[in-house]
Amino acid sequence: MTSDSQSPGEPPKQINLQQIAQQFMVGLQRHFDMLAYTLASRQAVSEADYKGIARAPQMMPVAARHQNFEQMQAYARDLMLRQVMGDILKLSVAALNNAHFVLALVKATQANTEVSAAAQKAAQQAQKDFVAAALDEKFNRLEQNYGIMCELEDSVTSIAMGLQALVQHGGQVQAAQLDANGELAVDYKVVSLTKDPSEGASPKPQLSEQRKVFREGDTIAFSDTELQLLLVSVASFADALFKSVAAYAKTIQAGN
Repeated sequence: MTSDSQSPGEPPKQINLQQIAQQFMVGLQRHFDMLAYTLASRQAVSEADYKGIARAPQMMPVAARHQNFEQMQAYARDLMLRQVMGDILKLSVAALNNAHFVLALVKATQANTEVSAAAQKAAQQAQKDFVAAALDEKFNRLEQNYGIMCELEDSVTSIAMGLQALVQHGGQVQAAQLDANGELAVDYKVVSLTKDPSEGASPKPQLSEQRKVFREGDTIAFSDTELQLLLVSVASFADALFKSVAAYAKTIQAGN
């Protein structure tokens, strides 16, 4: 299958779903590690450290507006929350776009490695339209065109609404960001330990879901661990999505 970046007349480039998924997960791990480093750094910094660094140049742009340690703690926390939620949304959209690219090629070629010019053009146009589509429309197209329902779809949409509240309303949830139940609900993955019924067996880790609910007037806030678990949940979202793409390709191949 070909990539949408190639020029007319170039030989087809092979698209490897497993490689796409692996590259995505490696990038996601880097985000996770950076968040862990940031959280550790924030917890370790002291007021004396902050004052020493701030005074090191012996001048400031506007010294009268210099923020104290407590003010900067709150500001840094708010900035980090926006950054992480923005990263989560960007990563989720990237997973959707990458998955759709493969799906469009599979559908246009009927899972055939021989790609005609017409099939290539159709796949590239479908991908261009998908990339430009709004988030909710992306989910709709995956379901309507390929029969794929995305795990944690509602949570990804809620993250987008939560980010909107942070950027536009100082973090306060508005009525427009609530669902039909008057909630802005975010589900995320957690690890729970379950005991094997056999005698003497060690508890086994198992993924389950927890829900955090915001209502009108609430302020968007997550604990440090919740932010980490939201990133882990993106991995679960992407893994399920890429597996659905592979299943779709197998179905198309079996029908040929």
